[in-house]
Parts: sequence; structure tokens; C-alpha cells
Amino acid sequence: MPASPIRKLAPLADAAKQRGIHVFHLNIGQPDLPTPQAAIDAIRNIDRKVLEYSPSAGYRSYREKLVGYYEKFNINLTADDIIITTGGSEAVLFSFMSCLNPGDEIIVPEPAYANYMAFAISAGAKIRTIATTIEEGFSLPKVEKFEELINERTKGILICNPNNPTGYLYTRREKKYDLFLFSDEVYREFIYTGSPYISACHLEGIENNVVLIDSVSKRYSECGIRIGALITKNKEVRDAVMKFCQARLSPPLIGQIAAEASLDAPEEYSRETYDEYVERRKCLIDGLNRIPGVYSPIPMGAFYTVAKLPVDDSDKFCAWCLSEFEYEGQTVFMAPASGFYTTPGSGKNEVRIAYVLKKEDLTRALFVLQKALEAYPGRTE
Repeated sequence: MPASPIRKLAPLADAAKQRGIHVFHLNIGQPDLPTPQAAIDAIRNIDRKVLEYSPSAGYRSYREKLVGYYEKFNINLTADDIIITTGGSEAVLFSFMSCLNPGDEIIVPEPAYANYMAFAISAGAKIRTIATTIEEGFSLPKVEKFEELINERTKGILICNPNNPTGYLYTRREKKYDLFLFSDEVYREFIYTGSPYISACHLEGIENNVVLIDSVSKRYSECGIRIGALITKNKEVRDAVMKFCQARLSPPLIGQIAAEASLDAPEEYSRETYDEYVERRKCLIDGLNRIPGVYSPIPMGAFYTVAKLPVDDSDKFCAWCLSEFEYEGQTVFMAPASGFYTTPGSGKNEVRIAYVLKKEDLTRALFVLQKALEAYPGRTE
């Protein structure tokens, strides 16, 4: 299993810092906004004398409280429909391990979150990709293009909505599949269109086909507590998932305490977080499209964008920025988009940028990026 381009670049970023260079981290979706104070207080004020194993499915009190959270989005669940996982990544892995057999295939629009491929390999399954393009804003092709990939081994379709890495937002008309529908919806709080949020759980007639993936990492800036959720009304799938849950014993105790407390965060926390990302998105996209030769569509959700750069190879360019370039003691760390494609050669001149820095830092990072593009020996235009 090859290392992701981001992981391969991390030692170069560390070396740059050791040389005294300030690195603007645009490469990873680690929010810099504060975690809800309720979560911090809950951890600080733990009154247990023993930090015990939690139930393999997660604490029922937390799952029951989550039912109310999902009701706000017109997703009607019971606590038994929810299994708490060690991050959203474990939810994806357990979904694949429970629903797919070796040799099965799932269809995934690309570019896509890089770890989906690793999880599919772990399940012995194969990802069949369907291409989207930056020129079309990464919108999905027509259903007929999906049908061309469906065969007797096809067991499901996976979408991330809103999308990582592109920020694309899928609509109801694009969700009409009678296979397992794995839907990664961890960015539901960050939708910028004003349109109603459409979950896979809203689709009628396929309730037993839907497996929803969730996580608190992004909406509460809680990446480190490793709390996710796998949600499905399919009891057979839940029973299979529980075997994996019992094998790993329990999801994180302290993480669940923090996540449950986060549900009590005041409404202004979510509103202020949302407003901040709206402003950062405008800052980043406007700034990118002002740089000669650079193009980024406007992402409609999440806090990422994929941008096309005037370079011969974005992997080489990102490495060069960290190893050979600096402007006034600063450089940028971006994620080469090749890591989000499985089709060879795709994303060769694209990067994913996460707007998880404050606007002042984004503005400066864009200026440094422009200087890097001006100096890069492999510039193409």
C-alpha cells in the first residue's frame, strides 16, 4: 500500500521548520478554531475513579443524545441505529469489512479521500472510480456513467457529501442507486449554498441500503478525540459491524465524554464557526483566482478546494516548495491532488488546499504561493 503524497512530504516540512522556515499548513483538514468549552470542561471535570471500557457500541447516553442532534436535520433514528466508532475512519473500515467480500467492487467518484482506497484494500475489495473534472466543478456525471461500471461484483457506491477534497455538494437528483450507499457526511455543518441539507438517510425506499459515516472531528475541532459514528437501519449490517466493534473492545471513553458534552455547545458556536469558514472560503478562492495561471472552482461545502496550478507536476512542486523554496523565511505545504485519484496521471497539476487557517495567514500564504509559482523552474505557463 503506497504512502500518501502528504505523508511523504511531511519529513520535508519538518526539515524546513528545522531550518527556521515558517510553513503555512494548507495540507490537512485540522481546524484551528476552538473546541467547544463544554467539551474541555467535561474532560477537566471527569469525576470517575476508574477509566473503564465503554460498551462496544458506545455509551447509550451519548447515542440517545445523538438522536436529538440528527432530528435537527430531519434524520429520524433510534439509539440502536447508531454505533460509535474510533473516528470516522473506523466507521468506513467497519462498513467495508461488514458489507463487502473479497473481490467485490464499489464505485467512488474521484478525486476522493485518499484513505478510502486503503480501507477497500483491507476488505479485499476494489474501488472503481468515476471521474469528475475541475472544469465542471467536480459535479457528478450522469447516472448512465455509473451504470457503465456496474457489474455482478458491484456492491455499493461511496460518496462524501460535502466532498473532501473538492468541497462539491451533491443534490437529491444525484442519489438514486439501489446498492449499498455509503455516505460520508462529516461536513454537513458546512454547506454554503443556502439549499436544504440532503442526507442519504432522506432517500425513501432504500433505508436498508444506506450506511452513513459521521465524525465530530471537523464540526467541533475535535480531531484528536477520535469519535465517529456508523449509522444504518440495516440490522444485519449492524450485527456484522458489532463483531468488529467487540474485537476492538470499545471506542475511546474520554472522547465520548467530550463528544457528548459538545452537543450542549450553544447555537452561536456553530454559527460563528460557519461564518468564519464562509469568510475564509471567499478569502482563499478570490486569492487563488487572482494568481496568474491558477484556477479554483468555488466549493459549496466542507473547508477544502482543489486548485489547478501552472506547474508540470504538483507532487514535484509541493516537494520543491518545502525543500528548495522560501520567501522571506516562509513557504507553503499543500497536498498534491494525485493522492486523491486512483487513475494514473490524474490530478498531475492540481493541489488540495484546506482553509483551516485564519484569514491573515491565508492571505500571506497565497502571496507566498504566488512567489513560489513565479520562481518554480517547472512552471508551464
